[in-house]
Amino acid sequence: MEYRRFGNTIYLRLDPKEEILEEIGKVAEKENIRLAQVTGLGAIHDFTAGVYNTVTKEYHSIQFHGAFEIVSLTGTVTRKDGDVYLHLHIAAGDEEGHVHGGHLNRAIISATAEIQIQVIDGEIGREFSEEIGLNLFKF
Repeated sequence: MEYRRFGNTIYLRLDPKEEILEEIGKVAEKENIRLAQVTGLGAIHDFTAGVYNTVTKEYHSIQFHGAFEIVSLTGTVTRKDGDVYLHLHIAAGDEEGHVHGGHLNRAIISATAEIQIQVIDGEIGREFSEEIGLNLFKF
């Protein structure tokens, strides 16, 4: 991983075998990011994404294996109890053009990823909602 900061914008390059959430988390800690928007693209070979069922309040995740191109990586960096909290979603296309995605749990880089972190002045926390069953923005 390498990155460079230009004011409130960070450009991050990930390398083969690195895991997306892990590396973004490292940068967020090092740069003391309290609030940011994340976008990106790249090539991955394995990833796990999930969907939260709001009726049953159960989370379902699926592992995908093979060659994939990230067609969309988007999300936020916030804090929960003072710790970095990443909430990212991914859509990735396979060799046949089928796109799979959801809430990103894990993704391993196969070639590279180009990620932009737009740091926002301010802070938004997270708080668990019993009603919804998720960690929601806490203003």
